Amino acid sequence: MKTTLFTSMVILMLSVTILTAQETGTPEKYGKTLNIGAGIGYFGYVGRAFPAGSINFEFDVFKNFTLAPFIGTFSYQRNYYWGDKNTPNRYYYYRTVVVPVGVKGTYYFDQLFHANSKWDFYAAGSLGFAFRNSVWENGYYGDRRVMQTTSPLYLDAHIGAEYHITQKAGLFLDLSTGISTFGLALHF
Repeated sequence: MKTTLFTSMVILMLSVTILTAQETGTPEKYGKTLNIGAGIGYFGYVGRAFPAGSINFEFDVFKNFTLAPFIGTFSYQRNYYWGDKNTPNRYYYYRTVVVPVGVKGTYYFDQLFHANSKWDFYAAGSLGFAFRNSVWENGYYGDRRVMQTTSPLYLDAHIGAEYHITQKAGLFLDLSTGISTFGLALHF
């Protein structure tokens, strides 16, 4: 499903770009942008999609490239079957909150695609650390360590597009290998 969604989005972005193509005179600045998004996340070790959010602030580094410190959050719940001689076996749940923090590097393809000034198209990568905290259900007295099969290193690849509603605000769709979001971009 992710592959189909990813392929459909790429085709849609390319189609819109071709239909709205025009030559621009001066290079666009992408930095000084606050991006606030909400969406869904999916990581293999969780096994299902879950609600997620993200916020970042972009700075221009060089032509068509920005860096953006980011922070995100997502939470999921899992069950664990446990019992001992004093407690009958049953399923207990724990909730894990994950907060990824790092930097996102973004390259904009507007000039390559000859996109008009209302659209921005990009590919990006995020690198950082994911801080995790798990809380167990009351009544569970077993081992409270949650076995993590993943590293605390956070890596994510993105493709996306932004539609500029005004000069100062836009809507974006960011599809990624981890957290995909739809949100508001505020340009300063």
